[in-house]
Amino acid sequence: MTALTRLAVYCGSAPGGDQLYADAARDTGEAMAIRGIDLVYGGGKLGLMGIVADAVIAGGGRTYGVIPEALVDLEVAHTGLTELHTVAGMHERKAKMTELADGFLVLPGGIGTLDELFEAWSWNALGYHAKPFCLVDIGGFWQGLTTFLDHVSSAGFISPNRRAQLLVAQSPAEAIERLDEAARNASQAMVW
Repeated sequence: MTALTRLAVYCGSAPGGDQLYADAARDTGEAMAIRGIDLVYGGGKLGLMGIVADAVIAGGGRTYGVIPEALVDLEVAHTGLTELHTVAGMHERKAKMTELADGFLVLPGGIGTLDELFEAWSWNALGYHAKPFCLVDIGGFWQGLTTFLDHVSSAGFISPNRRAQLLVAQSPAEAIERLDEAARNASQAMVW
């Protein structure tokens, strides 16, 4: 049995410039539906966000969107979700997604995706949660970031243990497996 029941997926509200990104989003949603893992995400129907949600829905999975009031029209709120939570702003969005999810899978995206990743990571560092997170490095998308984070760690601003928390996978299926293993380890550590 999987340790993950709900997985937050952070990704772009745009499709990006390479078909690899859309394919990875679709693969993510399909893999989640096959494993019975519910989707928690930003609630939009555009870009990679919409592709992941549509794939989970097509596979018979459950979807939980969380969208700020101001973005309902801009990100075009998805109307086919199991639940759509409308919140006041971005802080409430990230807090609700963290509350609902057991882990975080990060596909290619822009500023919002980076913001979500780093807030989840910093909340983990502060002890607000012990949920794992993983970058899906499709086509080397995240290599520049991981190189920079290695530099930040070697400069003494992120401990080696904290740096090692940011998992990296080459496919959505690998990311789900790594997140599931990390979630199991975290829950076992909490028991002891």
